[in-house]
Amino acid sequence: MATRTAGRLNIHVQGWLMVLPAMVLLAAFTHLPVVTTFIDSFFSTPRAGHPAHFIGVQRYGDMAADPIFWQALTNNLLYALITVPVSIGLALAMAIWVSGRIPGRAMLRLAFFMPTVLPMIAAANIWLFFYTPGYGLLDQIAHLFGFGSTNWLGDTSTALPSLMAVTIWKESGFFMIFFLAALQQVPPDLYEAARIENATRWQVFARSTWPLGMPTTLFVAINELINAFRIVDEVWMLTGGGPGSATRYIGLYIWRVVFPKTDYGFGSAASLLTLYFTIVICWLLYSALIARRSTRRIG
Repeated sequence: MATRTAGRLNIHVQGWLMVLPAMVLLAAFTHLPVVTTFIDSFFSTPRAGHPAHFIGVQRYGDMAADPIFWQALTNNLLYALITVPVSIGLALAMAIWVSGRIPGRAMLRLAFFMPTVLPMIAAANIWLFFYTPGYGLLDQIAHLFGFGSTNWLGDTSTALPSLMAVTIWKESGFFMIFFLAALQQVPPDLYEAARIENATRWQVFARSTWPLGMPTTLFVAINELINAFRIVDEVWMLTGGGPGSATRYIGLYIWRVVFPKTDYGFGSAASLLTLYFTIVICWLLYSALIARRSTRRIG
């Protein structure tokens, strides 16, 4: 009995030792920075000869009174509202397409996944060529149909959708891989039974493929939502937040406060508020998808 207990204890110790390096890295580079950021948000930024002092929630009040912050938050919400469902739908459609037995399936998968492996600077340069007024690819195509030039990134009505298109193009192929893996786990007998019952493709998708892929959809949706509130690179290289504040997002807003102004306390408060907001949105999305899945089961 003692030997069996010692063996079980030894297995637990070995397990904890195996995950210890990952736990240390996670604590050092994720949990500890969050705690220090939370503390810094209640203190002023130290200057030469002026140490930091406690100011309470003043930073959060300053943010609430800043119209640029609300503009950035609105832009981020609109960006997430469009890019998340469109990317999920496109990724799922691509996964369904390349999961079938079609000629050139391997090349199609590679083509869909290729934007993911491109560095952001390369992807931005590609889309800059597309969007350049006058001689860009989009304007060249528009000229063939008699339309004029459009300043895609310099017009407030087109700058935000233009950035959304870049994100959807770059991320859909990555999340296609997850949907493709989920589709390959669906039992073939299920599709065979549907064919015997003369079910249409839409019925098979709505009653079998989509419900069985709901955990993958939830995973992809939450990751897409988190990415939507972390966007900085595309904005910085394509528009710089302009024109005006049309494409200024939370990440760029924080960067412009922290580095040029060296106001680390305000940046900490803005980062924490973004973190809280993202957690609430992800929780609501998770609850909605779980409730939908439970309703389908009951039905």
